[in-house]
Amino acid sequence: MPVKDNYKDLLNFRNLKSTKQRNAILEELESSVRPLTAEDLFLNLKEKNISISMSTVYRVLDTLVKNGIAQQTSLPQTNKAFYELKQKEHHHHLICIKCEKMLHLDGCPLNDYVKQLEKQSGFSIEGHTLEIYGYCDKCKPED
Repeated sequence: MPVKDNYKDLLNFRNLKSTKQRNAILEELESSVRPLTAEDLFLNLKEKNISISMSTVYRVLDTLVKNGIAQQTSLPQTNKAFYELKQKEHHHHLICIKCEKMLHLDGCPLNDYVKQLEKQSGFSIEGHTLEIYGYCDKCKPED
């Protein structure tokens, strides 16, 4: 995970210019304990008196995702996208449909399956996502 002092190096390594907006978004993503929406980021930055437009937030997030610095998780029933810094260790999420709470799942239950798919198909798999939707303990409907 990046550290504030290394944002410039991280961006330069990916041939990206280090800008105030990119650094501010990286700092917000790094300091957050949960994935954030673009709107969350925009409001957090505005609260800190950082001048940024919503379109810039989306543009920066798109750039960070395309360059492997951040990753996007989506809630299909709401079309909401959540963003977080890409972790060194691959992980997946359990996502509550009602309150949108996200829990990180450590490790990957798909590693063996991915290797099997590569062997069977000859396809070189570069990545995958797994998001499991349901209800957290607080939102679970009573039987």
